[in-house]
Amino acid sequence: MPPVVSRSSVALEQLMKGVGRARAERVGVSVGLGSSFFSEEPAFRPRHLKPMPNFSGDLLDESKTHGDALVYLESDSEADLEDAARRLLSVMPAWRQRWRIGGFRKENRAQGGKWLARNPFHFTEGFGNPDSEREIVDRAVVVPGQGEPVWAEGGSYQVIRIVRFATDLWDRDSVDEQERIIGRRREGRWLDGTPGEEQPNFAADPHGKATPLDSHVRLAAPDRRNPPPMVRRSYSYDRGDGDSGLIFSCFQRDLVQGFETVQRRLEGESLAQYVLTTGGGYFFVPPPGDSWTEALLPS
Repeated sequence: MPPVVSRSSVALEQLMKGVGRARAERVGVSVGLGSSFFSEEPAFRPRHLKPMPNFSGDLLDESKTHGDALVYLESDSEADLEDAARRLLSVMPAWRQRWRIGGFRKENRAQGGKWLARNPFHFTEGFGNPDSEREIVDRAVVVPGQGEPVWAEGGSYQVIRIVRFATDLWDRDSVDEQERIIGRRREGRWLDGTPGEEQPNFAADPHGKATPLDSHVRLAAPDRRNPPPMVRRSYSYDRGDGDSGLIFSCFQRDLVQGFETVQRRLEGESLAQYVLTTGGGYFFVPPPGDSWTEALLPS
């Protein structure tokens, strides 16, 4: 009896063909699979993969949220990105573009083993990321024994959040007030004077005199010596007409222990009045290479 070819298997073949065509010398391409991709083969779905829920304060636009797959194109050349996107879609008749957003990393640079960039609120991001390949793997890569499908081992859960920033409102506040809301100086130094690349001792500041208890960094990671098990790689965006903000992106081996635990701690933070999440989704990035497709395609 011949194998049954499902809609998702046809779509996967086209997706991988499109990714192959989009790859170029100056364009990086990665793929993430959404929970809806596995609707016909739920047994293959990574165990934590689901549609991204609404969190407190979110106002998700359904047309810019979720998706069967995420194709992530990265390049220093906008022209190369546009060309790669055209080549990608040209061989994918089973697919349609659901949503798309372009981003950039202002003042993108490596410092102390970490990639840093400045966001639209004028703050440098990236200090919370690990500075070694081993720690990146420990936080972000699925390993055997997690109860995941075998094909998913070596992959990672990716969260995308399109976060609109109220920059006009934000810029009315003094720099001192902004730094208290974030919990760091703009260039990354901690409010208690600790250098940005080191970890402050929040236990020595139990009442939040130096770093407010409801500041973003303190709620996100109250114990800086045991950071959340996730790795961030975010971009700024600017669509014009005041629509600008952050394409928040993070990777983790466990969605619950990583992003979701942090996001729930942030409920009620002072920063909430300046930001609004309008789209994004949960995706699973397969292991490097194409061998994982053998598990998802009929033989």
